[in-house]
Amino acid sequence: MPEQRFHSGFHQLGPAFFSPVQAQPLQSPVLAAFNNTLASELGLARPLDDAALLDTLAGSAVQSGATPIATVYSGHQFGVWAGQLGDGRALLLGELAGQEVQLKGAGQTPYSRMGDGRAVLRSSIREYLCSEAMHGLGIPTTRALALFASAEVVWRETAETAAVVTRVAPSFLRFGHFEHFYYRNQHETLRQLADYAIDRYFPDSRAADNCYQAMLEEVIGRTAGLIADWQAVGFCHGVMNSDNMSLLGLTLDYGPFGFLDGFDAGHICNHSDHSGRYAYGAQPEIGLWNLHCLAQALLPLLDRDAAVEALKRYQGLFEAALTERFRRKLGLRSSMNDDWRLLTNLFELMQASRTDWTIFWRQLADFDATPGASNSHLRDLFIDRAGFDRWADDYRQRLGAEGKPAGRSAAMRSVNPKYILRNHLAEVAIRQAQQGDFAEIHRLQALLARPFDEQPEHHAYAGTPPDWAGSLSVSCSS
Repeated sequence: MPEQRFHSGFHQLGPAFFSPVQAQPLQSPVLAAFNNTLASELGLARPLDDAALLDTLAGSAVQSGATPIATVYSGHQFGVWAGQLGDGRALLLGELAGQEVQLKGAGQTPYSRMGDGRAVLRSSIREYLCSEAMHGLGIPTTRALALFASAEVVWRETAETAAVVTRVAPSFLRFGHFEHFYYRNQHETLRQLADYAIDRYFPDSRAADNCYQAMLEEVIGRTAGLIADWQAVGFCHGVMNSDNMSLLGLTLDYGPFGFLDGFDAGHICNHSDHSGRYAYGAQPEIGLWNLHCLAQALLPLLDRDAAVEALKRYQGLFEAALTERFRRKLGLRSSMNDDWRLLTNLFELMQASRTDWTIFWRQLADFDATPGASNSHLRDLFIDRAGFDRWADDYRQRLGAEGKPAGRSAAMRSVNPKYILRNHLAEVAIRQAQQGDFAEIHRLQALLARPFDEQPEHHAYAGTPPDWAGSLSVSCSS
């Protein structure tokens, strides 16, 4: 079988932007999961029969055109300038079909900062599954092509086994790539990076009076839309450092993430986040904070006042995007001034009851708008039944203002998922994989590719979490 040839993209920028690194092969890697759908999109023919390609994707060999590099960047972590960072356990191989292919967990790089450069199996399973779950939800994200497990032991809080996840994205450029050259006063190198990004990913910006300003404005819009997507499905990133923010508005770096179970605006999914900086309800504000970091880094190429005005538009862009998403979640065809009061009252009821976020929105599609209908399937999700009844009356009137549009329930099911990657579902797959059984990874991957479909044979995956799920903890350790 002919070799799949990788092409250079980011590599063309030159050595100021990266360091060549050879992958450190896993001990006896085992293919735990493979994304055939994504492989087809990348133009890979019969990839599972291509031993040389699989070796390359595992970091065990290098195919033609693949030149492993680790890119350098800097960033703010938990609100504090952290200085130089970089790909400490990620290697960029090159491009296939215009998509960058990256190995996560392939060994030490010059940017590993005393780390071993490895990823552990548990976090690799979580990233593999969640990146594809987000894609199934229609949320911009990096993708996962392959997952390789090994018996090789690495140490975190305790002994764990190593893994490599092969990630794919149009670009892994982060806000931190630009911060790096700004804070080192390498402004011409900064310009070179910005020109590369515009030519590759924001070509329409070239027609603007200031193409760098136009790129910033596009990034602001994409980031606002991305975080509106997160809030609508109850996704918590967990570690929104500026070096974990994608220039293209993709969900990047699945570490201590989590989806809401019971609604809590203050939910902290990262147990390393002791101050709650990255709580669910704080994500929109943190998105703006990180955009300020990016704008600051681009100042040598911008007019300061124009940059400030662009940042001021973020709030309006985010609110418009969020309004649109919740309009569709509520099954409304139009927006009215009082809709946010309706939503605010709902959020207060859900907060008081810790109502399950995903189950409520899915079941809302079956709301009976007939006067006097009890809607007990929803009412029983709340402690304050009388409060729900008052809200249901308001919602019934709001629906009545739009008549009786055909297909409301189906439209609501198309935006309110039945299945998400709850922590306990991932944990079951992890525990089985640690025993050498990868079947649950495959089941979840297939299930989460169609999160809006009923899939009645998998109904149990849509239930409330078991009691033991409350003891699960995720942190920055990986």
